[in-house]
Amino acid sequence: MSNSSLLTPGSTLEKRYRILRELGRGGFGRTYLAEDINRYNEHCVLKEFSPVVHSPKAAELFDREASMLYNLQHPQIPRFRELLRTDLRGNPSLFLVQDYIKGQTYEEILISRQQQGKNFTEAEVTQLLFQLLPVLEYIHSKNLIHRDISPDNIIQHDADQLPFLIDFGSVKQIAANAVLQFNGQSDTAIGKQGYSPVEQMRLGKVSAASDLYALAVTALVLLSGKKPQKLYDINHKTWDWRSHVSVSQNLATVLDKMLAEQPGDRYQSAKAVREALKDPKLSQIGSIISQMVTMNFVGRPFKNTTQTATSNHTPVHQTPQIVNNSTFKLIPWKTIGSLSVILVPGILAFSVVKSGFTLPKLPDLPKFSSRQQPADTSLEEAEIIRQEKIGKRRKNLNINQDIFYQKVDELYYNKYPELQGHSLTEKPEDAEIRRKWYEVAEDLLDKLEKGGEL
Repeated sequence: MSNSSLLTPGSTLEKRYRILRELGRGGFGRTYLAEDINRYNEHCVLKEFSPVVHSPKAAELFDREASMLYNLQHPQIPRFRELLRTDLRGNPSLFLVQDYIKGQTYEEILISRQQQGKNFTEAEVTQLLFQLLPVLEYIHSKNLIHRDISPDNIIQHDADQLPFLIDFGSVKQIAANAVLQFNGQSDTAIGKQGYSPVEQMRLGKVSAASDLYALAVTALVLLSGKKPQKLYDINHKTWDWRSHVSVSQNLATVLDKMLAEQPGDRYQSAKAVREALKDPKLSQIGSIISQMVTMNFVGRPFKNTTQTATSNHTPVHQTPQIVNNSTFKLIPWKTIGSLSVILVPGILAFSVVKSGFTLPKLPDLPKFSSRQQPADTSLEEAEIIRQEKIGKRRKNLNINQDIFYQKVDELYYNKYPELQGHSLTEKPEDAEIRRKWYEVAEDLLDKLEKGGEL
């Protein structure tokens, strides 16, 4: 790309995007920070891919890829606004326009810390994994692979400290192939040396496992402060990171599996990694609230329950049994035997642990009348009503429940990191913790109802 196509600060593209400054440049073009005049000077990012427009096939692929990226709606992925074709001083150019995420990349944060003699701690890296794995889970569910995960492609948002994934490598792949084909060369693979696995760099083969590999390398770089090449034994084709970093056995085991040489030996999904790491957010209050609203009736918690919650926030795979205020059946504890109980606001959810267990037929179960419940249930009623209102407000905004509740959870755990892994119960001592979660959800709803965005 020639300097004649360089956009200067103050210039305007297509009578809409006013250039503020250049953010960076690479082999396929420049990236600019701009103001969107049609959106009250809202900041956005323009990514230029000038060489691509010389190839009609590449332009077609760009259309398709941009359409897929445009349809991604996740609170930790910058929203792609449009694919813009224009002419800059006689040079045909193509731009991807996306939201601007104000913050520092994790590479910049690491450099800043190293100047103080520090790296990322295990707790910080574990939290980062918990925050990014659901994003990868979402991307992969859309049949997309990021291809270019590394510290410089993850931005920590200034507003809420959440990590955002930027710069999808699939776009760079199209750009690279367009240039190579234009020059009569063969296809190539896109990735970052040291971060991307061998099958991606040499063969161009990508899968969810290749993104997970790159995420594990990113974790090691943040923990050690060293480049991937310093952590990899090229002669034995193995990762030699344990001599540089000391972490818990569970995290070490998970990272080793993510870094396996053969793709089939790695975790095959982001959710599998989360389960191995025992991510507390796999079981969410939000999902329970959504189920309550969907089922169109509100449950009441048990009063004076003698059973206690499990020590960790175990996911409930069965559909929760909602206890309503009418006559209902109660499973006798002695009959059940081994039972895992999770208490969440307004709900008592059962997860049978004993394998092969079959519930007794309903006629054999004793009846428990609502008349036996204490008369004073104002606290439970108020909390249940609050839950239901949160669910209904989310539905009225027509927001995907998984995206909304994940955002609430992320905001909640970022605001109260000391509550990671805490098991919520219906006990009075947990009332304050439940209240904090509701407040985070309601604050987000207030913002969205005023026209804000996830």
